Amino acid sequence: MVVVLALATQVQSQEAPAPVLTLDQDRFFLQSDFGRAAIEREQAETAALEQENNRIEAELVAEEQALTDQRGALSSADFSARAAAFDDKVERIRAEQDAKARSIVEKRDVERQEFLRLAAPVLGELLSERKAAAILDKGLVIVSLSAVDITDEAIAKLNAALVAPAPAP
Repeated sequence: MVVVLALATQVQSQEAPAPVLTLDQDRFFLQSDFGRAAIEREQAETAALEQENNRIEAELVAEEQALTDQRGALSSADFSARAAAFDDKVERIRAEQDAKARSIVEKRDVERQEFLRLAAPVLGELLSERKAAAILDKGLVIVSLSAVDITDEAIAKLNAALVAPAPAP
């Protein structure tokens, strides 16, 4: 046990570059300025969709109740036609709202891909600076030295790289 600790201490104290680096991909995205803005947009769109769904649900409940109230005054054929039209309307609205929810998820996926595209040069720069051969997802690594985790440095460099000057008029 003492030999293992001595070797680990020796490895940590050496100034040799780490051949493999680790990165917490989720934290890299979530704590970057880009990721935070993307999450805020997604949350705002989701909240707006939920409000819209609640409003639509209330309208449909009222419409269904009105149809139920009219049942006694309508012929069987007329009531059946109106009930079928109402069911079709509900199914159409459900499909539209589901499409909006899928669109939010698709937009999140596109933004995550754009983030990775923008992050690639920054990660490449870190790889070069550290003279490393690879960057692995931290979640895939069982044991590593904290010195090989570049997540904080990657976040800082990416945020700095993505701060673009205002375009000239």
